[in-house]
Amino acid sequence: MHRICVAIARETVEEGLAVADQITPLADVIEIRLDRLKKIAVAPFISHLTKPLLFTNRPLWEGGGFAGDEEARIAPLIEAVQQGAHYVDLELKAPTSSHKALLAVVEDSASRLILSWHNFLETPTKAELVGRLALIQDKGAHIAKIVTTAHDYHDVLRVLNLQEEAARMDIPLIAFCMGRPGVISRVATVELGGYMTYCAAGEDEATAPGQLSVAVLRQIDALMKT
Repeated sequence: MHRICVAIARETVEEGLAVADQITPLADVIEIRLDRLKKIAVAPFISHLTKPLLFTNRPLWEGGGFAGDEEARIAPLIEAVQQGAHYVDLELKAPTSSHKALLAVVEDSASRLILSWHNFLETPTKAELVGRLALIQDKGAHIAKIVTTAHDYHDVLRVLNLQEEAARMDIPLIAFCMGRPGVISRVATVELGGYMTYCAAGEDEATAPGQLSVAVLRQIDALMKT
């Protein structure tokens, strides 16, 4: 099953809900970027939206917008799990206390924990990528997410080939590259065993370099099926 996750990064809940309503027919999953909200809230999205929801509260140190302390950052993710969110995203580099807190609440829920690792400068060697994947699995993730920056097609192929290792390790993997050379990986990943790919609600709303809009991604998907 192809899973297209549309990332929504708006400053107010009202704006976020309005965008979500518009893109719902095109989305398989909707990611709510809590770190982009001026006032963080979880309940309105849970109660209003019917598509599976992913909540992310990305800190400044992982390319996000949340600048508060760690306990305050994790609290809305715990709330999202308690209210029935399908997914929550936590960074591999987050403190051990955050990992333990989310794993404890996820264990008795239907939510799935995505542990993510981003490299905004480059794509490391195969050995390092496999090592990151192993660390994510060891931390107890339900789903791994590895996103790097591609400078050429060699980088792209290295990341896409991680699906073979993920299959061997028996862990679902979200893996693609940022940047212009990495655009093709955002399309190809779900054709090559990737769990999910991410896109923007609109052409001017990308939350990462090289991110396509959901309309464009759906057009490409439709062309590939003809």
